[in-house]
Amino acid sequence: MNLYEKRVPLDVKKSDLSGSSFSDVDISGSTFKNVNIAGASFDDTNMSGWRVHDANLQGLQITNAILAGATIADSRLEGMTIDGIAVTELLAAYRAAQWVRNS
Repeated sequence: MNLYEKRVPLDVKKSDLSGSSFSDVDISGSTFKNVNIAGASFDDTNMSGWRVHDANLQGLQITNAILAGATIADSRLEGMTIDGIAVTELLAAYRAAQWVRNS
């Protein structure tokens, strides 16, 4: 199916859209639930205000991104790195410095 210069809300359920391509498309305000986007690629994408909950992000790579105001909470961080530095080590060093400062 081809959609070109259309403005229509889609209600897609129990469907296989794998291999689809989206270019110059506005899906702001859309909701995705129980969706498999493994191996998907997002390039030149505005994800401001995006919310991810109860998701498997193993292997996620973020490069050349604006992360100002981003929040990560209540998440497993083992193996996660920022610029090659283990986040768990960064947090441990930060917490140790806070403990020393507050002692």
